[in-house]
Amino acid sequence: MRDITHKHITLRTAKATGVIFCSLSTLKLIKAGKLPKGNLFDVARAAGFLGAKNTPNLLPHCHSVNIDGLEISFEFLDTQEASSTGDPETRHGILITAEGKSIGRTGIEMEVLTAVSIAALEVYDMLKGVDTQLEIGSIKLEQKKGGKSDRKKYFATSPTCAVLVCSDSTANGLRDDKSGKLIQQMLQEVNANVKHYKIVPDNKMEIQKQIKDWVGEDVHFIFTTGGTGLGPRDNTVGAVKEILERDADGITEAMRSHGQMRTPMAMMSRGVAGSIAETLIVTLPGSSDGVKESLEAILPAVFHARKMMKGGGH
Repeated sequence: MRDITHKHITLRTAKATGVIFCSLSTLKLIKAGKLPKGNLFDVARAAGFLGAKNTPNLLPHCHSVNIDGLEISFEFLDTQEASSTGDPETRHGILITAEGKSIGRTGIEMEVLTAVSIAALEVYDMLKGVDTQLEIGSIKLEQKKGGKSDRKKYFATSPTCAVLVCSDSTANGLRDDKSGKLIQQMLQEVNANVKHYKIVPDNKMEIQKQIKDWVGEDVHFIFTTGGTGLGPRDNTVGAVKEILERDADGITEAMRSHGQMRTPMAMMSRGVAGSIAETLIVTLPGSSDGVKESLEAILPAVFHARKMMKGGGH
């Protein structure tokens, strides 16, 4: 199964629909409550619930999902469908709709699709004795929200970013930079434009000067790496803190919370985040794992900060 441990927990929703076509006389029997097997929709709804709950048992690559809300509804309809000969014909049927909610690391679309499918099969089973022309079709996902599908709402255009590596050893050529290059890669994967990349020593004045220069260029987001721990030369946090105009503690809370679920060492981070003018600065750890987990926690949602800083509200 695909590894989803890197994903963070969000509200995820999905909506699916499907149709079971039947004769007009069958619809009349349903409305009159004269089916041999009794109440149709209560049983079909219960079957849909069971189908959704058993999705990971039916589909090998589906993870178990907490179904925090699920509604299944039925609607009588007449639609224009093309017959097998290509001529339009009026067809009667029942529209099945399933809408689900889940707070978790992966979406709930397969659960709502399974709910619709199983509900349709239950309707088929209950109607097969009175209608030999039943047909199930048009099962599709109408909508999903949460996770990757929400990326576009966080920014209209690609945000411009800069990466600042703060490390004495890397600046002196004694160690290759890995974390800064990883930041570049992860930003590019969410369609950000990495305009600048620079390495400086753990020197407060140099760190502050470079950040101020990029703020002057109106770089939208600055990500630093290194200097967020408790070491004697971990100067990044102090340097950045002195020049921030507004704090954004929620960003660092999200990073530490996400990291803490993976390693207790995350609590050692003193990282800060905040804005200067219309630029957001985020200080990230110096380790590749720390960078990866921190960015997983905040990308791409952090890009919404630009709209807020420019007065666009939430």
